[in-house]
Amino acid sequence: MAGTTRGVILVGHGGIPKDCPQDLVTKLKRLEAQRRAAKLPPSAEELELDGKIRHWPRTAETDPYQAGLEAVAAQLRPQLNGALFAVAYNEFCGPTLEESVESLIKQGATDITVTTTMFTPGGSHSEVEIPEILEQLRIQYPNVALRYAWPFDLTRVATTLADQIRRFV
Repeated sequence: MAGTTRGVILVGHGGIPKDCPQDLVTKLKRLEAQRRAAKLPPSAEELELDGKIRHWPRTAETDPYQAGLEAVAAQLRPQLNGALFAVAYNEFCGPTLEESVESLIKQGATDITVTTTMFTPGGSHSEVEIPEILEQLRIQYPNVALRYAWPFDLTRVATTLADQIRRFV
């Protein structure tokens, strides 16, 4: 579209840094489960713990998942014809999808496509959480086109996997 600035966000799952105290993660998961069961919004304590874990200092050694997703992002970015680009994480790592959308909008994006590394159907992040977050963001930013490039064409996913297998046989 003329007059639009495109943006792309790659969403990964997110990992727990190896040096993050396990009791923080256990407590966060307990609070999340209680909230979901009661169908309540996150408590201040849950938000504080989530933020603490998401902003835990990371290196490639303490969070190899983040390093891996950033490596994929570095390969993807040059293939996007100059679109603004950001990475986001579902849990345990920042930035969140909301933060990445807001960042691209501040940079001038008016048309944002979100995709994920989670290719297979059946996952709560890819099938439920990301669409719910995008629906809320569409309300918050009615003048920004937000689309979700999901589900994946499973034939294309299988072809990619078969190509990968052939590299090792």
